[in-house]
Amino acid sequence: MRSLFSGRSRWRQYLWAVLLVLMLLALWEWACWRWEIPLWLLPAPSQIVRATIDARALLMPHIWQTLLETWLGLIAALLTGLVLAAVIDISAILRRAIYPLLVVSQTVPIIAIAPLLVIWLGYGILPKVIVIGLVCFFPIVVSTADGLRSADPDLIALLRTMGASRFQIFRIVRAPGALPGFFSGLKIAITYSVIGAIIGEWVGASKGLGVFMLRASNSFRTDWVFAAITIVSLLSILLFLAVTVLERATLPWYYSAAREEQWEEIKA
Repeated sequence: MRSLFSGRSRWRQYLWAVLLVLMLLALWEWACWRWEIPLWLLPAPSQIVRATIDARALLMPHIWQTLLETWLGLIAALLTGLVLAAVIDISAILRRAIYPLLVVSQTVPIIAIAPLLVIWLGYGILPKVIVIGLVCFFPIVVSTADGLRSADPDLIALLRTMGASRFQIFRIVRAPGALPGFFSGLKIAITYSVIGAIIGEWVGASKGLGVFMLRASNSFRTDWVFAAITIVSLLSILLFLAVTVLERATLPWYYSAAREEQWEEIKA
């Protein structure tokens, strides 16, 4: 009963969002028709859908290239982020030394670093992977490190009195307790990953949705530009949903506790 109620509540929230999007699309369509806006200036949503279908053969190689870069960059960000989070958690000295550098790394514009990576590493896939990794690793590091530090001190003290080693405490308490934070950071990172791939492709590439956008813009095919933007948005949403499904499958105990708390609040 409780899960059914919470499920209906979630779908009701999504329904309002869908209705708002549909209303905005309808207003957009009407404005383009009412004022006869030229296709090269602002295409209507129906024209964007038509252009996407017509250009599907051209788009597919670019989509696969962007997805490949995104996955490789995410893997690099995951490995780097988890290692740095563990290092920061192990030692207070390392945390004070590394954490400020992590913050400073996010103040440098990626659009300024990307051309340098192309100069140093060429026009292959590696510069794009590095750009995506730079965009994505910071939220993973911060969220995971905060999750590791927020482990229940009472459970840690109990395990220590029972003679548990540091690794056992990490495996039994600290790592599971950090998973909600890790997935929160991963969901943030994965929404930025496709954008990072696009930025890398803008600087220098021969294939990818970023390249497709540039070529369409130079040809005044605004409908193709919007088609690529729509695909980028859909890819980001699908990746976010995939991480959400993985999170719910990995942390059933976490969401069960959340539903219990929600149900208690409703009853109160």
